Amino acid sequence: MAQTPVRHWVTTGDQSRLLSEQTPFVLRRDGRDAPGIVVTPDDRKQSMVGFGASITDASAYLIQTRLTPAARDALLRTLFGRDGEGLGFSFTRVTVGASDFSLDHYSLADAPDPTLAGFSTRRMEEHVFPTVRAAMAINPDLKVMASPWSAPGWMKTTGSLIQGTLKPEHYTTYADYWLRYIRSAADNGVPTDYLSIQNEPDFEPDSYPGMRWPATQRAVFIGRHLGPALAQAGIDARILDWDHNWDQPQQPLGVLADDTARRYVSGVAWHCYAGDVAAQDQVRRVHPDKDVFFTECSGGDWAADFGDSFGWTMKTLIIGSTRNWARGVLMWNLALDENHGPHAGGCGDCRGVVTIDSRTGAVTPNQEYYAFGHASRFVRPGAVRVGSSQIEGVSSVAFVNPDGQRVLVLYNERAEPAPLTVGEEGWRGETVLPARSAATYVWEAPAA
Repeated sequence: MAQTPVRHWVTTGDQSRLLSEQTPFVLRRDGRDAPGIVVTPDDRKQSMVGFGASITDASAYLIQTRLTPAARDALLRTLFGRDGEGLGFSFTRVTVGASDFSLDHYSLADAPDPTLAGFSTRRMEEHVFPTVRAAMAINPDLKVMASPWSAPGWMKTTGSLIQGTLKPEHYTTYADYWLRYIRSAADNGVPTDYLSIQNEPDFEPDSYPGMRWPATQRAVFIGRHLGPALAQAGIDARILDWDHNWDQPQQPLGVLADDTARRYVSGVAWHCYAGDVAAQDQVRRVHPDKDVFFTECSGGDWAADFGDSFGWTMKTLIIGSTRNWARGVLMWNLALDENHGPHAGGCGDCRGVVTIDSRTGAVTPNQEYYAFGHASRFVRPGAVRVGSSQIEGVSSVAFVNPDGQRVLVLYNERAEPAPLTVGEEGWRGETVLPARSAATYVWEAPAA
């Protein structure tokens, strides 16, 4: 009887299993009918850039200063490597200048000077760029997104990094600021594959850098300043608009309604803190030629229960965002310390993908580590999301890797185990997914 072996890994909400490989089972041609998840490899959707988290100033500082060289290498291999137990993170984000998760507030050109004579990436060269380079040495497929929390204060209506908006008379200078950043980062071995012109442009935090930037004005900056400047310079960094929550799809739709700006916008980036993940699909239906990325969500003490927050992350981010067309999925801080920092204002109870004890260097993986690992460890860059059925209480998303390997990710939100079959047309295998648990199933394309 023809059969195909299936390897699978499980994480349970009670933490009794954490990305633990289970006894393999097989897909058979004559598998019995049962409530099942069917993968349809020919129903091809978006290609994947990957999964990961942001290398913030705080994360890079901890990795570079609170770990021994051996421990640093081990952690980065665990996060970015693919051999053995590595999660294979292939997408990350850096902040252009300071965010709340920095040691202090700064831009790359703090001195008021329209010529940007004092521009420098020196602060990013201390910890961030070395961390990105080390991650890229482990995973050359790593793609990097850059996002600023604010333009330099002297370019803004408040004269400060905190609150305000960018003055239109500085649009040309700010486009030059971007060119200088991209070139300096490249000189330091850090690419800018994607960028957003502003993190959370409809929010003006009162304790850390931020900048409100309405859609009409973002369209002007992208269409008449940054987009043409990048094209003239031969820089192919792709612009993602919005980089904010699901609750305002009208914002990116407003930018994409501008014919000039739309030429330069590669896609739309989303955050998780308000609204519903279905907004990603809502915008893509209007602009199916534009990419979708999910670029920020943080765990924290407000969601301390492992099972609850693990399940939400699996269902909403790993499965929900990719079923709603995300090509890349990012958590916020890659690493924070035992005091939820370091940070300068902003979130005082956020959680990193891992926690690094600033006193001992001990590293603790958090629930987001395991949730993201269920996808990042198995879904290769260039994989294509494909169709997969769902049943009540069990969410699914499926991918076909570049070599044809199938990857199926499930989350059972029920309070009881879910007996089911998995497979693809003509091939079925029986399995049981424990209560409040995730599983990843991997098999090769069955023989014809």
